[in-house]
Amino acid sequence: MLRFVHRITKYDPADRDERGSYIGTEDSTSDHGPVEAAYLQAVDAFAEAAGIDHLVVREPQIGPAWFGREQAVPGHGLDGLFPPDLSGFHDGAEVSVRVGLELVRAMLRDNGAWCRLEVEDVFAVHVGWDQYVYVGSDRPCPEALAQTRTLGLFPERLDASPYDAAHDEEAGVQRPADDDFWARLRLPFAGRQAAILEEGYVDNASRWHRLTEETLDAVRARLTPRAKLTVWPDLCADVGAVLAALPEEGPVEVVWEDEDGSITSTIADETEYRALAARVAGARAAAAWPLYVDARHPLCTAVVPDRDGVLRARWRTEPTPGDRCWAFLKTLRRGQTVTGVVTAIADFGVTFVDIGGFTAMINVPELSWRPIDHPSDIVTVGKKVSAEVLDVDMVRERVPLSLRALQEDPLTQFARRVGQVVTGVVVRLVPFGALVRIEERKDGFVGLVHNSELSEEPVAGPGEVVRVGDPLVVKILQVDLTWRRITLSHLQVHAPGGS
Repeated sequence: MLRFVHRITKYDPADRDERGSYIGTEDSTSDHGPVEAAYLQAVDAFAEAAGIDHLVVREPQIGPAWFGREQAVPGHGLDGLFPPDLSGFHDGAEVSVRVGLELVRAMLRDNGAWCRLEVEDVFAVHVGWDQYVYVGSDRPCPEALAQTRTLGLFPERLDASPYDAAHDEEAGVQRPADDDFWARLRLPFAGRQAAILEEGYVDNASRWHRLTEETLDAVRARLTPRAKLTVWPDLCADVGAVLAALPEEGPVEVVWEDEDGSITSTIADETEYRALAARVAGARAAAAWPLYVDARHPLCTAVVPDRDGVLRARWRTEPTPGDRCWAFLKTLRRGQTVTGVVTAIADFGVTFVDIGGFTAMINVPELSWRPIDHPSDIVTVGKKVSAEVLDVDMVRERVPLSLRALQEDPLTQFARRVGQVVTGVVVRLVPFGALVRIEERKDGFVGLVHNSELSEEPVAGPGEVVRVGDPLVVKILQVDLTWRRITLSHLQVHAPGGS
């Protein structure tokens, strides 16, 4: 924590109300002229008084105009300072005071780039909302204070800058992208697996890389210093299926690989799906991920340490599963068929299956397309089963499976019987109708005859017409494949065309 911190503004403290809000006439945007120049001269004076000849970029960010007050400019205000690929603009990058002042200018103009400029434990410059500049030093710098006032600006002493990194660290962990991390990433590649590496070289911007056993070392060698890394499952080759599964509303991040191997991402919502489909036409593979942290499930995250192995970047990363589960779950994908052995059937109906040392689970509805009373109707402990992976939850370390996904849905075939008249057995009465099993088998499909379809005369309940165990002639009116509901009628059996 620096001892001497000042907020430097063009706003006269006399022009504030009782709550401290500015009520004067100064505009909160840059004048691109003498006031802006005064800010830069004041920062330069403090740097000189503190004996600073360079500055270090910390937590750089790019994006739309930072505060939304200036017209957008190409290059986020960094043109002429850094190459188009922004090499040299990264956490820990050392820049001259001259370049540092130009960064301050870009931030004053809200051009879209932002960073902290610091020399650890010695000096710091932060640019905040509405052209508030915070300068911290390990020494008083009275000459710089005097010059700042001469320039027509107002320095105010503070205990700390509101943009100190310690004030905005979020919960999370920092996993170093060290040799152990890369060795663990290499494990799944023996099975010809691949993964996608998101390189966060600055906040709000990423580069994408395909990781395979052949490319991993080369990708690692060219990563930006102190980058934040996020490893994702491989992209899906069925691009059409990815587009078809996009949410009906709300933004989503779509990542795709072009024919030349380049990987691109964009954020889109339902109003942009048509343009997005045209943009990804011809892509090799794609994926769509939600934007909310709680809904995103990367395989793992890490931060690139410095060359001496010390992790100095302050990026925060999300916790990830343990080594064994991480390595195994990385090999799984949704839709994959796996083989395992049933290890237990819980009282609440869930079936647990060992799939290579990891315990997956099958919920009752995924055991069979047909209604069952208990999982033991289908499986027993020790039985070897094949199932489809429904999801791979990397956060909770859960893998739900489905037996029925590998079987044909008999209800699809049954739906062809709409309009037929059949004889069923009443298996249950409910206040609004009778449930009738309409197939001659224990697990036969059951349909509902609503009270209004039981008799021409109004009835208060189905018990006025039928009892459990009664045979009942019914007509199949509708088969809803989505909700798996069958609608029947006894009344329409004798209607014209009903028999």
